[in-house]
Amino acid sequence: MSAPTATTTSAAAPRPTAAVQDPTVAELARQVAEVAGEHAERADNEAEFPAEALAEMRRTKLLGLLVPRAHGGLGGTTADMVEASYLLGRTDMSVAMIFAMHCQQVATLVRHGSKLLNQRLLPEIAAGQRYLASVTTDAGNGGQLLGSSDALEANAGELIVDRFAPVVTGGENADGYLITMRAADAASAVETSLVYADRVQLDLETAGDWQSLGMRASHSVPLRLKGRVPAYHTIGEDGGFRSVAVATFAPMAHLGWSASWLGTAAGALSRVLHLLRSPASRARTDLTSALLLTRLSRARQRLDQVHALLTRTLATVTREPDLSRPAIQLQLNALKISAAEECYRAVDELVDAVGMRHGYLRDSPTRLERALRDLRSAALNYSNDRLHLADGNLVLLDPEVRFA
Repeated sequence: MSAPTATTTSAAAPRPTAAVQDPTVAELARQVAEVAGEHAERADNEAEFPAEALAEMRRTKLLGLLVPRAHGGLGGTTADMVEASYLLGRTDMSVAMIFAMHCQQVATLVRHGSKLLNQRLLPEIAAGQRYLASVTTDAGNGGQLLGSSDALEANAGELIVDRFAPVVTGGENADGYLITMRAADAASAVETSLVYADRVQLDLETAGDWQSLGMRASHSVPLRLKGRVPAYHTIGEDGGFRSVAVATFAPMAHLGWSASWLGTAAGALSRVLHLLRSPASRARTDLTSALLLTRLSRARQRLDQVHALLTRTLATVTREPDLSRPAIQLQLNALKISAAEECYRAVDELVDAVGMRHGYLRDSPTRLERALRDLRSAALNYSNDRLHLADGNLVLLDPEVRFA
């Protein structure tokens, strides 16, 4: 039986206003995906961070995709980020999520960072010298993005960081961190600041291991971070992370995550179809089976629904200057929830379609087993349950039921 072709660029991702032309974002993503694919099995087996893929992101300057050309970057758009995340996800979901979350940090810096910080930092990101990790999880607030148990302390023009986070994707391998903490002298627990810290400005302590069901190569270990940063490392207003989150941080996360999940499920479907259409498979598989055809149809339908919502939400984010309206927030949350659920269900459907040998065993060229384990994390990654609670309140604010 011939192995399915690992197609990383055959399906188009949403990109209404892509900017990078030469080389194209697809070409750069393909180069990174090829390297990621060579090491993905080992990284998954050993729960190792995909160091080779990160090195290729540095070499190709894909890490600087969203850095404006004035700072030496590729000047890419949100559509470019979505396309690259989607293409990487077709090969390795951990790598796609690592890239998407790095881009989320870069976009936040570009739009909300101080001029002094960006003049120093953005050229280094553009040159591939800075991979950024996000430090937003908190052991004491039940997963709330807008809140932290640990507070900043201001002292003589500096901010003192002492932060524990139970899950930091790629944290041990990052060169810099965007960290949420309760603002110094905050009047309430939700008055949160976002600060940037270089790795050299922090003492890092790894507080545990990362032995997960899926997403094993994301190496999302718990970290304690201690250090001092200049006050101008505050991103946005002191205590004003909420506005940064609404305008940039959350939309970039939902778009990038959803593109990664869609890529993972689309890659899985592609490998299954190549398998079924191979001469060896045709000799022993009834491709006219009503059960098989129905399952393939359902899987494809789920992905088309996610693709349509991703395309529409990307257009909304690109078009709308104010993303705080309830209808837009509901659309963004619907994208995240739907992508997490439907991409997982599509791959689960494929497991039933091809059975034990190619749906459940780890050594099958379909790689459905890893895709299913990885996608199981999607609903837990900023929990769908939490988003439904937020959505319930947003629905009450929109009695006319207006859509974005």
